[in-house]
Amino acid sequence: MSREILLQHLHAVEIALRDTANWQQQAPAPEAFDSSQPFCVDTMAPTEWLQWVLLPRMRAILDSGAPLPSDFALTPYFEMALPADFSGRLLILLRLGALDDWFAGPRDA
Repeated sequence: MSREILLQHLHAVEIALRDTANWQQQAPAPEAFDSSQPFCVDTMAPTEWLQWVLLPRMRAILDSGAPLPSDFALTPYFEMALPADFSGRLLILLRLGALDDWFAGPRDA
């Protein structure tokens, strides 16, 4: 099923964060989640946003059976947000690109 493939892509993003030492054991301060900016650019590092916002929200959407978002593209932002010398940049961009491709392609519920 299509949603199972999406879960695999989300898991691949998590593994990329873990494998590149960009996974955190402690969540950001609660006020960091109150940002009104896209990707919480004013309160979180890009990889924090992936770990603490994107992954939990996408899993919650899947668990609830709610409609999936449309107009989904993460890679352009992360290409700009992650410096060229960022540890794990290429692997993270590869996994995000696969996630973007899944959203751009045909899928069933």
